[in-house]
Amino acid sequence: MGIILTLAIYGIVWWLTLFVVLPFGVKTQQETGTVDAGTAPSAPAQPQIWQKMAVTTVLSAAIFATIYWSIVVSGATLDDIPFLPTFGDAY
Repeated sequence: MGIILTLAIYGIVWWLTLFVVLPFGVKTQQETGTVDAGTAPSAPAQPQIWQKMAVTTVLSAAIFATIYWSIVVSGATLDDIPFLPTFGDAY
């Protein structure tokens, strides 16, 4: 696996992990009772984006390491998936 493909896969895993991590620990301005003028009451009061980006980086590194090991290091192929149908010489 080349470096460009590796970085692309890591980037995809990082963004997907960020979208999973973003909602954790969010308190809206309405919940805290401090709605700023011109913002929606459902806007986050303290989004803590830097903490969430750090957590995302650690989690995505672990997820990517698992993906990398299962594909590259172990040498797994599509033939190793037991429920994948075989198409023979259809191609």
